[in-house]
Amino acid sequence: MSRTDRRSIATVCLSGTLEDKLTAAAAAGFDGVEIFDNDLIASPESPAALRKHCEELGLSIELYQPFRDFEAVPPDVLASNLRRAERKFDVMEQLGADTLLVCSTVSPDAVDDDDLAAEQLHLLASRAAERGIRIAYEALAWGRFVNTYDHSWRIVRRADHPALGLCLDSFHILSRGTDLAGIRTIPASKLFFLQLADAPRLDMNVLQWSRHYRLFPGQGSFDLPGFLRAVLAAGYDGPLSLEVFNDVFRQADPRPAAVDAMRSLVSLQEAVGHTDIPAPPELAGHSFVELSAAGPETAATLAALGLTHAGQHRSKPVQLWQQGNVRVLLNSADASGGTRIGAIAVDSADPAASADRAEKLLAPKLPREHRADEADLTAVEAPDGTAVFLTRTDAWLADFTPVDGPRHDTGLTGIDHVALTQPFDHFDGAALFYRSVLGLRPEAAAEFAAPFGLVRSLPMADPGHRVRLALSVAVLRRGEWAPGVQDPQHIALASEDVVASAERMRALGLRTLEIPDNYYDDLDARLELPAGLLAKLREHSILYDRDERGEFLHFCTPLGTGSRVFFEVVQRIGGYAGYGAANAPVRMAAHRRARLGGAPTS
Repeated sequence: MSRTDRRSIATVCLSGTLEDKLTAAAAAGFDGVEIFDNDLIASPESPAALRKHCEELGLSIELYQPFRDFEAVPPDVLASNLRRAERKFDVMEQLGADTLLVCSTVSPDAVDDDDLAAEQLHLLASRAAERGIRIAYEALAWGRFVNTYDHSWRIVRRADHPALGLCLDSFHILSRGTDLAGIRTIPASKLFFLQLADAPRLDMNVLQWSRHYRLFPGQGSFDLPGFLRAVLAAGYDGPLSLEVFNDVFRQADPRPAAVDAMRSLVSLQEAVGHTDIPAPPELAGHSFVELSAAGPETAATLAALGLTHAGQHRSKPVQLWQQGNVRVLLNSADASGGTRIGAIAVDSADPAASADRAEKLLAPKLPREHRADEADLTAVEAPDGTAVFLTRTDAWLADFTPVDGPRHDTGLTGIDHVALTQPFDHFDGAALFYRSVLGLRPEAAAEFAAPFGLVRSLPMADPGHRVRLALSVAVLRRGEWAPGVQDPQHIALASEDVVASAERMRALGLRTLEIPDNYYDDLDARLELPAGLLAKLREHSILYDRDERGEFLHFCTPLGTGSRVFFEVVQRIGGYAGYGAANAPVRMAAHRRARLGGAPTS
């Protein structure tokens, strides 16, 4: 294994004690760790015992960090800093760590003097070299005098000591928008360490941004592939290491967080051509959505939407409901938590390659029992527990015995998208999972003020827009004030003519979610829709959105009793590619009224 094939993670990325973090990192497949000073200080184990523990787990200790506020200080402060360094060198010898991260100073004792900084770093490197230790100097984005990598390189070059080099951190560099071209001019021998982190684009103090909002690669807005290519092109041959400060990750279970971290790193390596993971096969669409459901209410809603109970599974308590390419399975085997989306299935051009890719990206394969004469479908588990089936064509339909029943045509053409509300701790991990495992691409994210607080939405789709998912999360949820269903899900069914579908479904007894007149008065004021269209929208409680590319018409069902799931019928006109996010607050308020019995449904 080459050094750049080694994957490392800083213990600061994960929650728990140091022992918890090391166990989680090893279980996720990391080769090494950066030991964060605070984690060691809080551990009851001696450095020597921790070294042995890491060896037993198969983890190398790649870096000890951070050592702060060393350079460009008066002589008395320097003497104190050197004493502090020697004590840390003692710890590192016991740990078996050979590289110390030194951050550019933020000390009020320091002065703006590159020559003095270089002189004192040379002295520190000389002391370190005597102990077989290297110094990796890092420019903090908020450093008092040194806050860019090119400035830190000028100081390291001036210091001119073989045991002194650079640590390049993607957050510190990309958050400042520093030109990456200069990285290629740094000798590979001086690139001692590489730390990787992503982040959302935020307009805030860079220190607070760094300490609270970093993300694993692929979860934010930074060009991590471009950054990594520049560093590798310069000849860097050390491990790829993650250093992510994030309030959510530091409260979450470290085991799935470590898996997310590893998945992000493997995905980043794929983006720069450094893995053998098969490319995501082309997806042809949604094969089916499976609901865990009990009782007749969900079946009645499906019948009113125009779906037919078309089949019964040969060996499982699962019904197939279908209209054309719309297929919904009702599974009554486990409905203890009420009606919810238990599984989604995507039609892959190569399910075996999809499964291989999922395995290499640490997606846990779900065990499935099936008879010899039944389809052997592969399913993996998403971070929120949803099963994701990887299918090919419609061979699985042979597992269902046909059921005779009335057939209706309500104009449905397929499953447009599936919307999954995520637990707060899993939102970023879910986005990474679907992006990396299925090859879905994030689309325009949105935030909107819902009746009970801010909601963040991230739609994702394959390149052909045949598989669409919409992930959402309540940004902050505290206390008990939020009556009804806190984590709703929905299945959006595509229609050729949503008004015609609404009329046919009403004739079948469908109850639709009632939208207030105020909404249509506002539509008329803002958009001046044709009077006939506006009247039809109002009559059938159809919501409307448009952009420069096209229009979007959609209506919803209420949430059933004890259900997290509602249905939406949508029509896309022209090139509209959104999801009607502007209407979400209106829809959510209407759902609340319907749940509390404050308004009838049409």
